[in-house]
Amino acid sequence: MAREIKKSFCRICQAFCAVEVEVEDGRVTAVRGDPSDPMTGGYTCMKGRQMPDQLYDPQRLRTCLRRRSSGGFEEISTEQALDEIAGRLLAIIAEYGPRAVASYSGTSCFYHSGLPEVVKAWHRGIGSPSVYSSLTIDQPAKVFTVSRMGMWGGGTHSFASSDVALVVGNNPLLSHLAPPSGVPGFNPAKTLDTAKARGLRLICVDPRRSQTAARADIHLQIIPGEDATLMAAFMRVILEEGLYDRAFCAEHLQGLDELREAVAGFTPAYAAARCGLREEELLEAARMFAHGPRGCASSGTGPDMGPHPNVSEHLIFALNMVCGRTNRPGEKIDNPGVLGAAVPRPGQPIDPQLLPPLFGYGGEPAPRVRGLQQVCGEMPTTALAEEILLEGPGQVRALLCVGGNPLLAWPDQAKTRRALDELDLLVCIDPYLSATAQKAGYVLAPALPLERDDVTLFVDMFYELPYAHYTDAVVEAGGGLREDWEFFAGLAQRMGTTIELPLGPIDTATLPSKFELLESVTAGSRVALAEIRAKNGGHVFHDIEVRVDAPVEGLDAKLQMSPPGMVEEIREIRSESFHAGAAESGANAGGFTHLLICRRMDEVLNSVCRQLPQSKHKAPTNPAYLAEPDMLALGIADGDRVEIVSEAATLRAVARLDKGLRAGVVSMAHCWGGPGADDDGFDDGVNTNRLTFTDRYFDKLTGMARQTAIPVRLRPVAGEG
Repeated sequence: MAREIKKSFCRICQAFCAVEVEVEDGRVTAVRGDPSDPMTGGYTCMKGRQMPDQLYDPQRLRTCLRRRSSGGFEEISTEQALDEIAGRLLAIIAEYGPRAVASYSGTSCFYHSGLPEVVKAWHRGIGSPSVYSSLTIDQPAKVFTVSRMGMWGGGTHSFASSDVALVVGNNPLLSHLAPPSGVPGFNPAKTLDTAKARGLRLICVDPRRSQTAARADIHLQIIPGEDATLMAAFMRVILEEGLYDRAFCAEHLQGLDELREAVAGFTPAYAAARCGLREEELLEAARMFAHGPRGCASSGTGPDMGPHPNVSEHLIFALNMVCGRTNRPGEKIDNPGVLGAAVPRPGQPIDPQLLPPLFGYGGEPAPRVRGLQQVCGEMPTTALAEEILLEGPGQVRALLCVGGNPLLAWPDQAKTRRALDELDLLVCIDPYLSATAQKAGYVLAPALPLERDDVTLFVDMFYELPYAHYTDAVVEAGGGLREDWEFFAGLAQRMGTTIELPLGPIDTATLPSKFELLESVTAGSRVALAEIRAKNGGHVFHDIEVRVDAPVEGLDAKLQMSPPGMVEEIREIRSESFHAGAAESGANAGGFTHLLICRRMDEVLNSVCRQLPQSKHKAPTNPAYLAEPDMLALGIADGDRVEIVSEAATLRAVARLDKGLRAGVVSMAHCWGGPGADDDGFDDGVNTNRLTFTDRYFDKLTGMARQTAIPVRLRPVAGEG
């Protein structure tokens, strides 16, 4: 047998771990970490090591499907499927206009390099603004904050250069998600151990003693949903005690006095009582962060999916700014990016109007519902179900879903189900007959990661060093399978529309190679794509050295500490009632006793990997994790059944003990469940999005739905232990 080892990288999550792939006679037999890689150093998780199982899974779709009028699916050729879909899209556009055609790009779309750019270019070609993605499901507050506050041109202190790191509502050791300046998700445990060995002090804010919290110098085990309260108290302590960078603030910040006044009521005693903390530990953490001298504050879905996400993110970003945690003129930028253009990096505030569309807010056309606006340069996904259900001009009637599973991922599952059932046309590009795909009119079967070329474009700016990795396809897809972007190109050809990329339009009749496509997407990058590809593996480009530029004359922007509405919202938070010291603070209205929060599992990523052997064995269901005092109070043991009731719905799950969880809290993962409305959750796991709304308890600026810190009450399910 012909056996060879090929270098590649995993694309199941955004860590993009470098791997060695063992291939025998054109078949992948094993995947393991690449110990020679300078970034991930041989690290992989169980999800990545199961890529051979994913490739050869009997449940994987290898041909396109079309729904029969009598029910069920029948196989159909790719060409015929694209012919029929294009015809139906043209008819919908002719009758209702281009806005009636929408697409949703799920998380996996962003791990397919070039695909997000092709999807948006396809929309421009048909004239439809109805672009939706997972960017607006969980953390739009990060982008919205920049759109109001502005950005520091030289960037903030990196994790690698920091003396102290504040991590709020994130568990990067398991999620592998590392926003800029956060704990890197690339071989995260080793990276954190190395940082701790050099003296880094870590502060972690989390209702759970997560893997990251367990390694922290200070773990603030906060009541869920009180992140904004805690960050306001941090800000008050730092300002009142004079622990901020006075010179930096005087020169570059605007509205600091108004912010100081707004947080004045968040005394350490008040905030500690409201957050369920000790006043001494709150003060110690705030002072530790302020003293630095270098440091970084970052966050995850905890504050962004809970109440007041914009205030939480604004204050986290503002903490970095008031402490002067920015790169100054002449200082080296650890990673200026490899695949992006060599843009100036001045040591000064950048006005939001000068930033790329990703950091935009507003624009035409606006969503038709709840007074929402565009965010991240696209429509907010939390409005999409309503855009489908609301009749009238602009109603969405066709949806193309790529790299996602809306029925399990979108908040307010009941509304999502109704919306998907109302569509004139639902097309899913999916390697499996997922919960959403089971509702589709057409399911297009795509190639999987090891069957395609890719480059580390999505996380280019997240690395701590100028690193990039190009991988050729390890094995051929075979059987006529196509990459996701090729389906959009095929539709454009049939519809007579264009897909315009930086180097010009795609020839949809004679498609470019994947390398040629990526050359266009990365046009103007610091390092030519051909040079990255020639490295045959991940590579750190040490010769890239970028230092912060001097301020540009004539640019006199300041970072806005109190943009319109911020002071009012902070005061609104201060006026909210709470019961001091009660674990169920924030949950007690309406008889609710607990707060349900989200968590990440090591074995799965949302709904991906659930069907694979090791993941299914180790994580067969989606348990409801509870603290020991709560299980004793309910009279249940590990493995018993529990009913969970929110204002929106009731679900049932298997109860599991989490000794590191705060009392009064339930912890469950997202994106589980099946296509039915009555899945009980015991065998396959239940979907927590049943417990949420999109049109109640949402952020009025970004549309962000409350998907963590959800008030619930519990009861044992008798006789089903």
